[in-house]
Amino acid sequence: MKIFITYDSSWRNSFLDGNNNEKLPKRGRKFIGSMTNLKKPENFIPRKVTLDTVMGVLNRLIGDQKKLYQSRSEDYGAYFFKDIEPLVKFTDYPVITNEMTYIRNITGSTDQNSYTGMIKTNDIVFFSDYSIEFWGVLALDLDELCRFIVHNEKVTKSWDIDPLAISARFIELAKEKVIENDGRVSEVLQVLEKSFPGTNYLNKNGKVVPVNLYCSSLYLQFERLSKLFDTSSLISERGTISGISKRIFTKKDFMNRFTTGAKKKIWGNPYKREEFVKGEGKVVHLMTKASGQLEVEISVEREKAQEIKIMIERAGVSSFYLGKKGLAYVSKIRI
Repeated sequence: MKIFITYDSSWRNSFLDGNNNEKLPKRGRKFIGSMTNLKKPENFIPRKVTLDTVMGVLNRLIGDQKKLYQSRSEDYGAYFFKDIEPLVKFTDYPVITNEMTYIRNITGSTDQNSYTGMIKTNDIVFFSDYSIEFWGVLALDLDELCRFIVHNEKVTKSWDIDPLAISARFIELAKEKVIENDGRVSEVLQVLEKSFPGTNYLNKNGKVVPVNLYCSSLYLQFERLSKLFDTSSLISERGTISGISKRIFTKKDFMNRFTTGAKKKIWGNPYKREEFVKGEGKVVHLMTKASGQLEVEISVEREKAQEIKIMIERAGVSSFYLGKKGLAYVSKIRI
């Protein structure tokens, strides 16, 4: 027998981790379709019609609404297609399109670079006896920073200190080109690695990322100034500088201390992945959608085929999903 299924706008990407053939975790499958997660190539997951897809549809058509792994399990009773499944073949005839799709994220992630409420510029960390020397580290150029780290030079540079200015400075530093790990830079790493063992300052090519040095330098300056001033106001309950680790600056966590509102929620985002391909430049991957026809062939005797056809007609499933989203329906059954 052959079952002809017509479908429209079937999504051919997955934005949840885990596997449909496994028991659902207590807290559900994790959403990996956020802009942050999609920066990792393994989280942009393409999908196509598989035998699992087809068997899920066939079970749905005869009125079985359990998950496919549940239907296949003996714990849930006899599986109707147990002996028939090896006899099932299918051919997919899709027309592929790529569309910009906005994904709703019900977990409510927070925006990495935004904040809410008014900015509190009168915080004690900007007006204490240690403030100029502490935040002045960010005003140093790379040569001055190296001398500060290696030779413990006093920081005398002053600038207009406020949360937005500090955030803007970190954005500038993040754009600085990586530098070779030799000469003075090698001396700098020796000092920092001794003070903060286990901290990695190199990228995958073995070069030093400047912004990592500035982050650690703030912690180094904190230790030095703590011998002269009461710097407890700089440190959070977790013993860190809010929004600044030994390597990374996170704007949302930094601004959270200096604003009257909470972190800004993100309830969705465009589903796209951007990457730079050698010889092509910037490539944008969007949601793949497919419309077309799926032909399912089941090589069984006529009596069994007639039984399946009657079960489908009695279940009366008018429309259903083929894979993720979209609309599908049985257009014809031929025996």
